[in-house]
Amino acid sequence: MPAPARRALAVAAAVLLAAAAGCSSGGGHTAKGAGHSSAPAAGGDAAQPAQPAPAAIVTGPGPKSSYDVQPQPAPGSCHYRYTADKQPLPDPNCTPGAISPAVSQDNLKDTICKQGGYTSGIRPPANLTGKEKAENAKSYGYTGPMGDAEYDHLISLQLGGDPNDARNLWIQPPSPGHVSGKGPNNPKDSVETHLHTAICKGQVTLVAAQQAIATDWTTAEVKLGIRSGSSPTPEADADDD
Repeated sequence: MPAPARRALAVAAAVLLAAAAGCSSGGGHTAKGAGHSSAPAAGGDAAQPAQPAPAAIVTGPGPKSSYDVQPQPAPGSCHYRYTADKQPLPDPNCTPGAISPAVSQDNLKDTICKQGGYTSGIRPPANLTGKEKAENAKSYGYTGPMGDAEYDHLISLQLGGDPNDARNLWIQPPSPGHVSGKGPNNPKDSVETHLHTAICKGQVTLVAAQQAIATDWTTAEVKLGIRSGSSPTPEADADDD
């Protein structure tokens, strides 16, 4: 075969080999690309704006012989939530709840279930919490009568809540049916008392009660199986929050 013909044949063969290799490689990429186009990318959901996750319950410093006024969240940074029947809930990012390291499942008889009461000896004084309440009202944008709102421990002292950790305190506005000027009408108090009784009777664990009331005080009793589905109503708090 003449040399020019041999060269032409070699070039043609090289072109065919390159084309075959390209199809094999390209086919692989095409299959992979087709798979991605027919299903969402693994990170597709991450591109959507995400709601901030509620903060977890933390452990506070616990009872002290004397307390200091605690800094509150920035004004306007906290936002109330409301249940379907308009009961107020705190902002979980400002008020996730804080527990006391002095209370545990093992020492209930010496702490929250102690005969004669427990909370009066660990409660911060009113002149201190009054200042915190005023600042927390700014945090939540509460503008109603201060006497109608309660500066509330989300996890109450009788449930082992921390006495003065700012993450466990919020200015709780009046519940539905409130009469202005009559002071707080707080059905959460009765929930706290019922949970305290259930803990001390061994019907629920301390941690379960703390988690339930920090998540949603209006459903805590139902979740723990100590009440049917009826709504909580105002009732005297046997252990004063």
